[in-house]
Amino acid sequence: MPGAAPAVAARTFPALGTFATVLVADPEALGPAYDLLAAELAAIDAACSRFRPDSELCQVNRAPGRLVPVSPLFAEAVAVALDAAELTGGDVDPTCGLSLARLGYDRDFTLARQRTGPLRQPPMPAGGWRRVEVDRDRPAVRVPAGFALDLGATAKALAADRSAAAIAAATGSGVLVNLGGDIRVAGNPPHPGWRVGIADDASFDTTTASAEPRQVVLISDGGLATSSPLGRAWRRGGTGLHHIIDPSTGRPARSCWRTVSVAAARCTDANMASTAAILRGERAVRWLADLRLPARLVRHDGTVVTVAGWPGDDAETTRPEDRTR
Repeated sequence: MPGAAPAVAARTFPALGTFATVLVADPEALGPAYDLLAAELAAIDAACSRFRPDSELCQVNRAPGRLVPVSPLFAEAVAVALDAAELTGGDVDPTCGLSLARLGYDRDFTLARQRTGPLRQPPMPAGGWRRVEVDRDRPAVRVPAGFALDLGATAKALAADRSAAAIAAATGSGVLVNLGGDIRVAGNPPHPGWRVGIADDASFDTTTASAEPRQVVLISDGGLATSSPLGRAWRRGGTGLHHIIDPSTGRPARSCWRTVSVAAARCTDANMASTAAILRGERAVRWLADLRLPARLVRHDGTVVTVAGWPGDDAETTRPEDRTR
C-alpha cells in the first residue's frame, strides 16, 4: 500500500550476559542474520569471557608474563582494547580484571550481585595496558604479571561491528545489531533510517520492552553506544558499586554523568568514547566536541547536555553524519 512503512524483521535473544537484537530491512534475511550473529557471539564469548575457565582470556590471565598463542579473533579483541586505552589516555583500561574481581565482580553479573557481604580485599588499581603485548601475526598475547585482562569495555562493541558487517555482506540486507546498547548498522537502511530509542536511566534488569526512551534518533550508518554506571551496579557491605572503573584507584568512577550516548563511525569507537566520557566527567564535553563525536550526556539530576550536532530532547530525530574517530 502506498506510503506504508517498509517491513522490518527482528529477533531478540539472551547473549553475553545481556540481550542481543538483530533487525533486517529484508525479512527474508532474518534467518541467516540470526545464524551469523549467534555464531559471532559464541566465538566472542569463547575468546573473551572472564567467567569461562576455558576462554582464551582466562588462559592468558593464568599465564602472566608468558606469550600465549591465541586465535586471530582474540588477538583482534585485545588490539582493539589497547587502541581504546591509547585513544583515551588509559581511561578505558583492559587491565582492570583484578580491579573488578576485588570489588566482587568475579563471576557472571547475575550471580555477583547476589553477594552483598563486605569486601575482604582493598581496591586494586589497573594501569598495566602499556605492558600488554599482542602479536597479530603469530598471533599471541602476553599479559604482565600483577594484572589481568578484562575486555568487557570493548569486546561486545567489536562483536556488534563484526556481525553487522558480516550480515550485510552475506545477505545484502540492511541490518542493525544491538548488543545490550552497543549498536552497529550496516548496509542500506529502511527509509528514512533506523529508529533508535535513547534511554538514560536503564538498569541491568531493563529490557528492550520495558525501557522508556527519552529520545528517538535516526541512524543510517556507523555505530552508537551508551555507557552508564546504572547498568551494572551492585552493593557490597552497604556500599554502592558499579562496573566502570577508574584505573588509577581500582574503584568505581565517580562521575557527574548517569548516562552518556555517543555516535561514531564504528561501535567500538562509540563505546570507547562513551565509557571515557563517564570517567572524564565535566571534561568530557570539550573532549567529545574536539573529536566531533555527536553525544548526549545526562547528569544525575536529569539535566541533558548535547555535543557536536546531537539534537536536544525537543527534537525527535537526528542523522549524525559527521562521525570521526
